[in-house]
Amino acid sequence: MEVLRVAILDFCRRRKNNSFCPSEVVRQLYPEDWRHFMPEIQAVMMDMYREGLIRVTQQNKPVDPNQLPIGPVRISALPQKPI
Repeated sequence: MEVLRVAILDFCRRRKNNSFCPSEVVRQLYPEDWRHFMPEIQAVMMDMYREGLIRVTQQNKPVDPNQLPIGPVRISALPQKPI
């Protein structure tokens, strides 16, 4: 879902070096029904993680990109490479 990809990247841009929960993204987009969108945001998050667009961690450790994590995770932007 393209809107979720854009929203995740926007959160990364706004949060800079701070991580955020995937639920924050869907809560902003769909405040009344955000829980219904959790499976979708998790799928999009993992696709983006496997594509190398974002970082996904659980307890400050990178998650396995081949498995949907169980429990709370955090999304963050990739570190900026020095120019």
